[in-house]
Amino acid sequence: MIPVYQPTLGEKEKQNVMECLDSTWISSKGRFVRAFESEFAAYIGTKYGTAVNNGTVALHLALLALGIGKGDEVIVPSLTYVASVNTIHYTGATPVFADSLLSTWQVDPDDIERKITRQTRAILLVHLYGYPCDMDRIMEIAKKHNIFVIEDCAEAIGSEYKGKKVGTFGDIACFSFFGNKTITTGEGGMVLTNDATLYERSCRLKDQGTAKDREYWHDIIGYNYRMTNICAAIGLGQLERAEEFIEKKIAIAEYYSKRLEKAPIVCHKNADPTNIRHTYWMFSILARDAEERAALRSHMKEDGIETRPTFYPAHTLPMYSEKYQKLPTAESIGWRGINLPSWPMLTQEQLDTVCDSILSFYDGRS
Repeated sequence: MIPVYQPTLGEKEKQNVMECLDSTWISSKGRFVRAFESEFAAYIGTKYGTAVNNGTVALHLALLALGIGKGDEVIVPSLTYVASVNTIHYTGATPVFADSLLSTWQVDPDDIERKITRQTRAILLVHLYGYPCDMDRIMEIAKKHNIFVIEDCAEAIGSEYKGKKVGTFGDIACFSFFGNKTITTGEGGMVLTNDATLYERSCRLKDQGTAKDREYWHDIIGYNYRMTNICAAIGLGQLERAEEFIEKKIAIAEYYSKRLEKAPIVCHKNADPTNIRHTYWMFSILARDAEERAALRSHMKEDGIETRPTFYPAHTLPMYSEKYQKLPTAESIGWRGINLPSWPMLTQEQLDTVCDSILSFYDGRS
């Protein structure tokens, strides 16, 4: 079976973990946590970073740091992993769904603006599958309406918009280091910001509301969202290879696009290579309809190839579908999309096997 994704771990990660075990600093204290926070923030280009135990809590922490709560509305793309939406619900706020652009699969800025009301406090945008959103337009809208911008960069480590890495545009940004992300800590996440107050609030909230200058004194209700030293040790080793992984994923995407150009599918390509660095967390394609997608995935499974569907639009999920609405682009991508094997160490033989399987499926079909 060719998996859709698997982590690439090396000797540096092993050495760092063994240092943790030998030192006995295995929990949330230890040198690797601070080093990973500072070096990852420097890589992205922000002043501050605080590590947490997964990407979902990073989003929750960012919302809490901004004071989002009951009575507030947060605009979010419907075409996203459900965690982006669930974390809004955790705070008591209301997620308001925006449609996507077919050209990039990212949130539609015009639909964002249409959804703004007096209750709107923030836009939680998602750089889906490694492709940056239209940050000029989104930041213009946010400034015009005086609302916050949260960047969900879980799938876009190293992606760039006009020469700047995503995660540096909004008020606060969130990253994930799950096992299938561009770099991994096994489980883990990070909150980044250039705002000292948001950084301080995030640090206190993730650490059980501990007061800064008084030991074991808690003056706000907080959470245990800390990253372990072992996870950070893995992340620090992975960070050294981030650009290597990204360049290989871009090369894989270019190969897929070239081999599959005659198949009746749509590849999720970089629509603006001059201004956009698409890091292809997953390389994704669109079949012509939902039935064809199901048949193609079944065919590839028989050939020993794992695939995944693109995310189902959140507004169609049972817990968020009480208010009926149509978001046609998100629905079209959600019903037709397939994620292909996309991990950076795919061999040429494996790539050819995936492409041959897709081409053989379409051979003879109208």
